Amino acid sequence: MSYPHLVTEAERAIETPDDEDEATEERSAEPPPRGRRRIAVLVGVAALAYALDLVSKLIVVARLEHQEPIDVFGTVLRLEVIRNKGAAFGIGEALTIVLTVIAAVVIVVIARIARKLYSTPWAIALGMLLGGALGNLTDRVFRSPGVFQGAVVDFIAPTHFAVFNLADSAIVCGGILIVVLSFRGLDPDGTLHRD
Repeated sequence: MSYPHLVTEAERAIETPDDEDEATEERSAEPPPRGRRRIAVLVGVAALAYALDLVSKLIVVARLEHQEPIDVFGTVLRLEVIRNKGAAFGIGEALTIVLTVIAAVVIVVIARIARKLYSTPWAIALGMLLGGALGNLTDRVFRSPGVFQGAVVDFIAPTHFAVFNLADSAIVCGGILIVVLSFRGLDPDGTLHRD
């Protein structure tokens, strides 16, 4: 005849430390709840940045190309259409294909990071980078003189600075935000780390 094992008060009080350690390890092995992934935020910000860049370039090419520059704030800021085959400051004009490949790689890297993206600030930063990269990539692929040789439309011309567009602005702002988030210790998966 067997008797059910009853746990007495004394047996509960005598739990071994190994049992407690195992329970603690099991609890700590579980990933902390992080909420929902922020892919929708990333896609929304990217779509907005891309749309603003695309629409602004269409308007500028249709209305300002082959026209005199327009002064917006005296001589400090003007709108002037320039076709740029290179990177910032016209550097690397012979490297249009290389710049196209770099933009495509950036897009692939952002897509890979998006799989474990739980941080809203990171989603915004990566969305700006993605939208800007897509905007300039569209120019390089579809604008004249030909596929993968296209010149990017730049039109915002501050005095004594490079002429740029809204895609460039989104890329720079996204990059600055990534640097700030990294210095603050926030990772794309929403966790904080201290170095």
